[in-house]
Amino acid sequence: MQTQFHNKHFITLQEWTKEEIDTLLDVSFELKRHFAMGVPTPYLSYKTIFLMFFEQSTRTRNSMEAGIAQLGGHANYLDTSTMQIAHGESAKDTAIILSRFGHGIACRNCFWGIGNKYLREMAQWATVPVINLQCDLYHPMQVLADLMTIKEKVKDTQRLKVSIIWAYATTHKKPISVPLSQILLFPRYGMDVTLAYPEGYDLPDWAIKQAEENAKANGGSLRITHNQEEAYEGAHVVIPKNWGDWVTNPDPAVINPRLEANKHWKCTEKMMSLADPDVMYMHALPADRKNEVEDSVIDGPHSIVYDEAENRIHTAKAVMTLTMGGK
Repeated sequence: MQTQFHNKHFITLQEWTKEEIDTLLDVSFELKRHFAMGVPTPYLSYKTIFLMFFEQSTRTRNSMEAGIAQLGGHANYLDTSTMQIAHGESAKDTAIILSRFGHGIACRNCFWGIGNKYLREMAQWATVPVINLQCDLYHPMQVLADLMTIKEKVKDTQRLKVSIIWAYATTHKKPISVPLSQILLFPRYGMDVTLAYPEGYDLPDWAIKQAEENAKANGGSLRITHNQEEAYEGAHVVIPKNWGDWVTNPDPAVINPRLEANKHWKCTEKMMSLADPDVMYMHALPADRKNEVEDSVIDGPHSIVYDEAENRIHTAKAVMTLTMGGK
């Protein structure tokens, strides 16, 4: 088991070995058991983490705030619109100062073409771990919880058929970071991943190439289709979720002709009937109910979204314990 995690940045799981990810999962499961039994876990007593948010959050913010409290530490929530960042302070200066004030910096910045670069610049100068709470390219916290949830339900993930499917939504132009992170991680655990989306909602070529390499090295697979029925057929896990057409169209406008032409991309009971009889429905939440998915599906017997959401706190605690603990 890998044990040296102190001050290790958590920006993408691509930069963590499979052994390191397995350790994250082991710690997540242990912390979940302790939480269920009411066993105290003061692994980060008196330690402080700064939570910088450029966007809104429910699960990510609360899993981090509650998680650090349960570990004996404290979170400072920072709305970046009220920080000197709003007046142009650099990522370098912010990272250096916050490093001297505490023990970890976590940040959500999903602005297209900006978010990941901002996190990388902070990581270059920080002397504490920098944790990605979602950027324009990656959402490692979410996909770690997704993997934990799948492994809870299915002990052997080898050849598990997982379909990541685009779905119609109008709430906002969503980042590509969730599906991108899923296609990179799941094949590393031997899963057969199908990525389905309408023409124009492509993920970056470099991400597809990395996902294919991950699959080849670990006995998984990746295929791409533009037919949603094909993606549902025989699937053991379906993850129908919207993402924006950022790669082909960087305009931040939510509604555009391409989006409106694909209203039929929706998770319905009819679509679910094409999948394996024991298929599991997952979603990172919040779901755009009525558009992305029928209530009868997300609230139905195949849905495991609340187990998936709960695991956000256990995996968040594991990441903080390993990267902020130790030395």
